[in-house]
Amino acid sequence: MSALAPGVSLRPANPGDIDAIAALKERVLRQDLEPLVGWDPERSRDRVVEHFSPAHTWTIAVDGEDAGTITLRPDQEALWLEMFYLDARHQGRGIGSSVLRSVLTDAPADRPLRLQVLVGSAALRLYERHGFVVEQNDGIDIWMRRDPRAAAETAAAP
Repeated sequence: MSALAPGVSLRPANPGDIDAIAALKERVLRQDLEPLVGWDPERSRDRVVEHFSPAHTWTIAVDGEDAGTITLRPDQEALWLEMFYLDARHQGRGIGSSVLRSVLTDAPADRPLRLQVLVGSAALRLYERHGFVVEQNDGIDIWMRRDPRAAAETAAAP
């Protein structure tokens, strides 16, 4: 991985991380998701199980403590940025930006990157700062895309 903020590190995820990721998702997303569609813990966990890919997921550690997760999963057309969760006590300190910048720097430049973010999520601004643009908004989810050309332009910006 490219350089990260001091005290921040990434380690490859393993299958045993799934329960911690499901719990982290609840802590991070429940407050934003509940007013939109309600909160169903079983459905939330099922979605983590469905999307969890240890080969493409990293655990984010801050000062040696697990603090988040991020996935960059390839498909035939794009790379999907998924399950990017950072515990609330570590948000607002530049950690998410550092991790995202590192992952994006190391991502293959031959395909677009795509993601889905909840309407009203503060993460939307983070993604826009890193060159993602809105493709679709259904009132619950916003789908975003970052083309390889945008990646080069964002990297060149001060």
